Amino acid sequence: MAMHPCERVGLDFIDTAPFRFVSTVDLAITPEQLFEVLADAESWPHWATVITEVTWTSPEPRDIGTTRTVKMRGGIVGDEEFLAWKPYSHMAFRFNEASTGSIAAFAEDYRVVRTPAGCHLTWVMAMKPKGLAARMGMSLGRPVMGWMFQKFLYNLRDYSNRRFA
Repeated sequence: MAMHPCERVGLDFIDTAPFRFVSTVDLAITPEQLFEVLADAESWPHWATVITEVTWTSPEPRDIGTTRTVKMRGGIVGDEEFLAWKPYSHMAFRFNEASTGSIAAFAEDYRVVRTPAGCHLTWVMAMKPKGLAARMGMSLGRPVMGWMFQKFLYNLRDYSNRRFA
């Protein structure tokens, strides 16, 4: 499969990307349990339903520079590199390459705060499409995408409630 390079963005891109989707959820699990879920390649397709397979491509321990490959519906593949890995509080990654040429840059950021009932997750998906068609599609699709990403976090809540019941 031909892969297309993406911009090697840093953490600052999370705040400056032309398209940003911010979703939040309160979870009834600890930050430690949440990171157990996020580190588990098998868990992602259960809650982020656009994902079909996650493969870690660098050895543990996870850290900045850790890599993985994510396969998604529609045949899209992304090679990811982690920009942040602070257990139980913060993780972020970017696409280094993608199987579609319509993504100029892509990153996700997960911030976790402990709460009396468990934890609060803020998830930001940041992207810069490449090409007019991709930009128009993103603009038109923004409301649906925002709803879908928030739904992923509700799925994550349901999944984690079952997993740690």
